[in-house]
Amino acid sequence: MRNPPITKMESMTSNNLRKSAQSVDFQISYGTQSISYQVLHTARKTMEIAVHPDGRVVVKAPPGTALDAIKHRVHKRARWIARQLAWFQQFQPRTPPRRYVGGETHLYLGRQYRLKLLQGEKEGVKLTRGYFFVSCRNKPAPEKVQQLLEQWYLGKAREKYSEILAARLPEIKHLGCKEPKLQIRHMKTRWGSLSPGGVLTLNRNLIRAPRECIDYVVTHELCHLQYKNHSTAFYQLLERLLPDWEKRKHRLECLLV
Repeated sequence: MRNPPITKMESMTSNNLRKSAQSVDFQISYGTQSISYQVLHTARKTMEIAVHPDGRVVVKAPPGTALDAIKHRVHKRARWIARQLAWFQQFQPRTPPRRYVGGETHLYLGRQYRLKLLQGEKEGVKLTRGYFFVSCRNKPAPEKVQQLLEQWYLGKAREKYSEILAARLPEIKHLGCKEPKLQIRHMKTRWGSLSPGGVLTLNRNLIRAPRECIDYVVTHELCHLQYKNHSTAFYQLLERLLPDWEKRKHRLECLLV
């Protein structure tokens, strides 16, 4: 059966054309369902399809990859894409945006803690007795509370990510791989990544997830030191290092969707 034609939904702007990662949106039909997906041409050797919690389907392809080849890959994976979209749909509506007011709950290492806002001489955040105590010099404003809380999260991310990475390093070094350099930053669509130069980047928001889920992301990325793509050998190594990785991945997606 021939694949239905791709319908281009949005043309690239001149600004997009100047970017190293060019993106265009497309749509295909799968049964009675329409699947929209974004194409990103990036500096990589293989094609990757990712379904994100907000319903976006992103295809990353090497520069110069023909759109017909991308369309063919999307159609081959359409059943899997549809299942992932349906799975994420069950969590709608998503958690509303945080307002950083007293009584609001925030995650840390998989547990919910309520905010208690205080006014005092010393600014900072303390986690004690099941609460985030956020102290501000002036009357606590949401913007200031958010700033202090994000600073606290970043400090904890540096501490916990380094601990988890250190615990996994002996297994990786045993394979003959070099220790990666760790960096932490905000990432919109990924929990972690490993650069060709061996830099392990982790999402700062991952600190909200349980420790076992952070360990899964770290281990997943460390496996890329040995295997650059998601080959059978890659998943065999991941399975050996972390037999319950699928359970951890599922918990991460359920908690932070």
